Amino acid sequence: MIEREANPPFLNDFLDYMITIQNKSQNTVKEYNYDLATFLKFLKIHFHLSKETDLNKIEYNDLDLNTISKVKLEDLHAFLAYLTNNYNSKPATRSRKISSLRVFFNYLCLKNHIAINPTQNLETPKLGKRLPKYLSLEQSKKLLEVSDNEDNRNNERDHAITTLFLNCGMRLSELVGINIKDINFDECQLNVIGKGNKERTIYLNKACLKAITEYMTVRPKEGVKKDNKDSDKALFLSERRQRIGKRTVQDIIYKELRLAGIDTDKYSVHKLRHTAATLMYQYGGVDIRALQELLGHESISTTEIYTHVSNEQVRNAVESNPLANL
Repeated sequence: MIEREANPPFLNDFLDYMITIQNKSQNTVKEYNYDLATFLKFLKIHFHLSKETDLNKIEYNDLDLNTISKVKLEDLHAFLAYLTNNYNSKPATRSRKISSLRVFFNYLCLKNHIAINPTQNLETPKLGKRLPKYLSLEQSKKLLEVSDNEDNRNNERDHAITTLFLNCGMRLSELVGINIKDINFDECQLNVIGKGNKERTIYLNKACLKAITEYMTVRPKEGVKKDNKDSDKALFLSERRQRIGKRTVQDIIYKELRLAGIDTDKYSVHKLRHTAATLMYQYGGVDIRALQELLGHESISTTEIYTHVSNEQVRNAVESNPLANL
């Protein structure tokens, strides 16, 4: 939750603009708030406006736009160096901070709060390409097997959750946000709200339809809470009969991973999204553009990581040829 009273007015104005005009999600705005709060606290140290050196103890709601207008490219470099030296900040983390700073200073220029944008020539750290971790086909089958456990009083619900993750590649936030009305059983379709509040359609295969239908027969109908989470409309409910939370879903998947003998230090809910995408690309011959649309990726470059996985397997196959070392 954003602590608005800790922010200077211009930062809260920016966050409001991101929500109302740019239609950014609450999670994205929270990330902006965290990144920019860290930056503003740093400025208090960097510009000798505070004797405190512990970022967690610095108050920054007294900063004004006059101070922000003095920020130059060198100050931004100093901030990134500070994060690296004091917090061992990784390139991906610094890249996200830079993205937040760019959006923030673009907004300040747009509103004529400052004359010069210091992020104009700010470069992004080079990121090494990392192949996504994903379950093998056999591990995926094992996970589905343990999720369909009759000893679990929430068997149908948990199995439906795991089935949707592994077949559709949806995000955690998308799954917990599903309402019953979002499902069109006749057309085998499901509408989800992804990043940036963008709606997209996911097509449901037989396994998904079967799992959802079986869960719907046992989904509680009485005593479901009518609250600000629209629990009465939600597909997946917790034992308290309200919309299931992200943490509960994470606990469900972690438990199933352990039962399947899969390392929970390496695999998580998000890795099931990678797994679904990889299996569809490798075994289903799915076109990369179709996969992009299914996953809700804004850029095709994000989706192309799954083609790298396939190419790596091709390389390994060639290297394993018994004639390779002759």
